[in-house]
Amino acid sequence: MSDQEPYPFISLKTKQTAVDPEALRRAAGSLLGTPVLRTEYKAQSLQGGTLGDVQLITGSAQTADGRELPFQIVMKTQKKWERPGDPNSWRREYDLCRTEFHTLFTETFRWPKCFGAEETEGENRLWMEYVKGVSGAELTLNDLALAALELGRFQARCHQQETTLRHIDCFSDFQYMQRDFAQWSSDTREYKYLRSDACELPQHLKQMLIATQEQSPAIFQAMSRLPRVLCHRDYWTENIFVSGGNVIAIDWDCAGWSAPGEDIASLVADETPAGQIGAYYRRLLPAYYTGIGESIKLPPMDELPIREMILFKFGYRLVQQLMFAENQASKDEAVLALEEIVAL
Repeated sequence: MSDQEPYPFISLKTKQTAVDPEALRRAAGSLLGTPVLRTEYKAQSLQGGTLGDVQLITGSAQTADGRELPFQIVMKTQKKWERPGDPNSWRREYDLCRTEFHTLFTETFRWPKCFGAEETEGENRLWMEYVKGVSGAELTLNDLALAALELGRFQARCHQQETTLRHIDCFSDFQYMQRDFAQWSSDTREYKYLRSDACELPQHLKQMLIATQEQSPAIFQAMSRLPRVLCHRDYWTENIFVSGGNVIAIDWDCAGWSAPGEDIASLVADETPAGQIGAYYRRLLPAYYTGIGESIKLPPMDELPIREMILFKFGYRLVQQLMFAENQASKDEAVLALEEIVAL
């Protein structure tokens, strides 16, 4: 349809943001590398991976030199909201797109290219590359090992340029994981359940979780002595695309400084089939360690607190799964995941 005509939208999830024809024309021109006079397009909601509204815009553009060129571009809209402990995450990708952050990426590891950015009060919008490739459940363990290796190399590059990166002040800070874990206080139902006689976890799993919490101040202190690296902080299969041996990571709204290994903790355990956590750990951690170790001197691999990071990020989530499971299979899955973690 012409960008001068009215256009109806129907979303499967939330109300779609209306497309601004003039903004689309500019973004399409940036994407195609030539001035665009007008566009015809259709919009389609993309599901998952963000709390914002993400639409794929597919169409054709009439260029100033008389050509008719097809295009696909993603329009991502984020409205203001506050993630606990990280209130500015809703605008982080927008802010990063306006910095030199993109210069740290290479062909083998990068984020989607940005073709335009707009901001109004309480909302921002990005026009981004439509990323194609293998993602989500279709990723093989070989694909994930590549994603771990290239992530390590990227973090090593960022570490080498940490002083330069310090002028980018929109990253989440080093204490984010610690604040996030601190929410599981003695006032929460999960904390009380874990320590109650009603808890269905085997004793050794209960003890692992309780001991990790009791030792958390010392663990976080030890983490603070490791080199600081720039983490994606939501590095799991739905945010990773592998194409032609290259890795593209999407959704950088949680990105910030942390200790080496936080992203690998996510890649190992976030939505991983419960019985495969150990296999993922044994394959992905060495790949990551190889990549980051090309430029950063780290303690021996088995001294990195990856298991502890997994428990900080997912331990109580698995307790929740056990508490609120609708069937025995879901309970068994939570227990199996923790059995895999305790064996790391």
